[in-house]
Amino acid sequence: MELRQLEYFVTVAEEGNFTRAAKRVHVAQPGVSAQVRRLERELGHELLDRSGRTVRLTEVGAAVLPYARAALAAVAGARLVADEFRGLVRGRVAFGMVTSHNFDVPGLLASFHEDHPGVEITLVEARSVELAAGIRDGRLDAAIISLATDERPPGLDVLVLTDQAITAAVGLDDQWAGRAEVPLADLRERPLISLPAGTGLRARLDEACAARGITARIGFEAGHPMVLADLAARGLGVAILPDSVATARPDLHPIPITDPPMRGCLALAWRAAGPASPAARVFLNRARAAL
Repeated sequence: MELRQLEYFVTVAEEGNFTRAAKRVHVAQPGVSAQVRRLERELGHELLDRSGRTVRLTEVGAAVLPYARAALAAVAGARLVADEFRGLVRGRVAFGMVTSHNFDVPGLLASFHEDHPGVEITLVEARSVELAAGIRDGRLDAAIISLATDERPPGLDVLVLTDQAITAAVGLDDQWAGRAEVPLADLRERPLISLPAGTGLRARLDEACAARGITARIGFEAGHPMVLADLAARGLGVAILPDSVATARPDLHPIPITDPPMRGCLALAWRAAGPASPAARVFLNRARAAL
């Protein structure tokens, strides 16, 4: 069975006439007739009733027609995808990220744009819950999001990029500046400085407190860990920070949180079914390699 046989059969069925079908496919009428006959012999049934002035589908032909159309559509789709991959002359990529990370996203986007200048790229900053929702509903192709260490969001695949402890931090003159560790329960004694609700780090804090029946007292909220660190360094409370941020600041005293310890990770996330467009698939492969 050849694709041209299916093409000629579909065209004759749509035109109801061999002559008009031949003109449409730019082939001599005997050639169209011969190929349809070969298809009928291969299938063992007549597909077209030629007894009247108008060619009609037989019962078998009517049953075969949707499959023939689907086969031709699949081939056309495969050719389109191959063409898009060859040059990526068109397309769109939508990428998201949380506000706090150390990855060179501008460099990633710039290198992709240099190789594929015809692809439109958009970048969105948002909280992890919003980014995950955007990936699921197709507004985003991929994003850097914050997760619990063992969390795998439904409907998404993830590549873990970093995994670290969540640490309390105070200024060097704070009353807790000499502590080696702090149980989670002790945090309710102090005003906490945290990222807003909906962020990954805040979610880890809220989950741990809920599991222990603790109500945290949030004194300050800010959208970036460095701002949290600045507030703690000025003596305004206990900052809840990624360990790498807490330990890198010489004006802070980091205090590991115990009972329970908390961890969080940053991950590259995308739809479990895979990106919808060829451009997005190429971008995702590059992002996974680069990040």
